[in-house]
Amino acid sequence: MSLPRAPRAVVFDMDGLLFDTETLYRDCMGAAAQAMGAEMPLELYLRMIGTPWETSRQMLLEHFGDAFDLDTLVDTAKHGFKARVSVELCMKAGVVELLDTLDELGLPRAIATSSGHDSVDHHLSMHGLDGRFHTRVAHGDYQRGKPNPDPFLTAAERLGIAPTECLALEDSHAGVRAASAAGMMTIMVPDLLHPTQEMHDLCVRVAADLHEVERLIRAAVRD
Repeated sequence: MSLPRAPRAVVFDMDGLLFDTETLYRDCMGAAAQAMGAEMPLELYLRMIGTPWETSRQMLLEHFGDAFDLDTLVDTAKHGFKARVSVELCMKAGVVELLDTLDELGLPRAIATSSGHDSVDHHLSMHGLDGRFHTRVAHGDYQRGKPNPDPFLTAAERLGIAPTECLALEDSHAGVRAASAAGMMTIMVPDLLHPTQEMHDLCVRVAADLHEVERLIRAAVRD
């Protein structure tokens, strides 16, 4: 299966797509909950992936209850994550090769993430990717987060490319819903979340990794 048309721009999610951060934060949330005598169910964490903090916070409150010290849980998890990500942050396979191909083909690209600009700046700088994206859309740059289309529509607007001519790359269900709602061709590259039938229906492709995405883009541009 090939792409329905050649993209004129590519919009990337960040966590779980460019960097292997979801597993780190999952472990830090679990450890923080355990230290407080509680349990962080994996199913709950998986539902939080790709969603803005406001949505995730509401999920946590519904699970732990209003009497639970949620601020301590989150602060402890963030402290642990910051310590680990500073030394353990890994890029996903195929990132550099895909970006090199986009340079070769002259295709602009953006990041559209639920994370804050400080995280985006840190992660890109740590792996020497500072100048590889034409714009970065992060928390605070849009009114409604994923699964709403706002992050992707903002990215397309900044790139000056119609959303229907953009290819969006996502690993989360919320992100796929957002990109699809924006009208973008969407590829899911699964990380912790498995593709459901809904994901297959919304995506033009579910790819094994970014190497496969690179091959799809090359083929679409060549055709």
